Amino acid sequence: MDHLVYLDHAATTAARPEVVEAMLPYFTEKYGNPSSIYSLGSETKAAITHAREIMAKSIGTTSENIYFTAGGSESDNWALVATAEAYASKGKHIITSKIEHHAILHTCDYLASRGYEITYIDVDENGVIKLDQLKAAIRPDTILISVMFANNEIGTIQPIEEIGAIAKEHGILFHTDAVQAYCQVPIDVGKMHIDMLSISGHKINGPKGIGFLYIRKGVKIRSFIHGGAQERKRRAGTENVPSIVGLGKAVEMAVADMEERTSKEIELRDRMIDAIYKRIPYARLNGDRTRRLPNNVNFSFQFVEGESMLIMLDMAHICASSGSACTSGSLDPSHVLLAIGLPHEIAHGSLRLTLGYDNTQEEIDGVVDEIEKIVARLRSMSPLYEDFIKKTGGNK
Repeated sequence: MDHLVYLDHAATTAARPEVVEAMLPYFTEKYGNPSSIYSLGSETKAAITHAREIMAKSIGTTSENIYFTAGGSESDNWALVATAEAYASKGKHIITSKIEHHAILHTCDYLASRGYEITYIDVDENGVIKLDQLKAAIRPDTILISVMFANNEIGTIQPIEEIGAIAKEHGILFHTDAVQAYCQVPIDVGKMHIDMLSISGHKINGPKGIGFLYIRKGVKIRSFIHGGAQERKRRAGTENVPSIVGLGKAVEMAVADMEERTSKEIELRDRMIDAIYKRIPYARLNGDRTRRLPNNVNFSFQFVEGESMLIMLDMAHICASSGSACTSGSLDPSHVLLAIGLPHEIAHGSLRLTLGYDNTQEEIDGVVDEIEKIVARLRSMSPLYEDFIKKTGGNK
């Protein structure tokens, strides 16, 4: 490629210029502490209030239910830990899925070390949670169900409204990590029976280090950070005003263009999926074919290592990520890919490509060209692939 092609928007996104422009005055001119009573502080407090209203409207709630955090991981930790502490007298059983983000899974590990019991629900081959298993796992001491809205690796969208209805029927709180789904698919917390919801700003062309946790009015979870009266006494600390303002602008823009943007992403996504299927043999699409995020493509290529693909794509000025965790120093493949039933050797050959609002058809076509060449080159160096071709004659 003759220019950098960024296809890792599930990892992070560039802040839109309008977002940066909205933030700048709050670093140098409008720098007052929102807790101050003078006008310089009142001005920043009003900006926070406005941003909170934008976010509340985006998920069908009111501003009093929006609490600013440092991002998705903090929001997930707050939802799980504070709920566990607040409802411990009712029970110590929590239900989640096997394909959650590590912000959920590691927090569940932490809670398990402190006497809580965690049930991990299976998913089918497309990554959709098994609702019958979820229902069967519910016990009198179950206090929380936490299932992500859409998976960050394979893009599968969960039946959130059905899960919320099950939780509500049994009087159990329902939390969803919506970091990947927010502003990609419509979300109505009331209709979907969501009690708590986590989002992160840097996934929607906003700044890093900012997000929010939606907490439905009436949910009695405890404060997460102590030391001040900010965020209605639930999260102490002087507010990150520039980032809150930037997040508000990012949400405003993402909501306004969501229909047009996601339609374009779906068109490009499907173009890439179809081209890979047509041109590259022994490739498997991971995740549901249609019930997936508009911008997510995840393939496993047999007889290929994901890390090698990433290195060669980077040399071609293409940014992507792998379903394999080998790039983080682990020899184990993705827990998500194993949960949908992929054997280790195929899971290791996975590639995730996630689109953004500024990607083009020409870029997609060029990337498929590069992937085809890279896979062919890597397979040509694979003794396993050579043996496979000899045994099968190249027949699938």
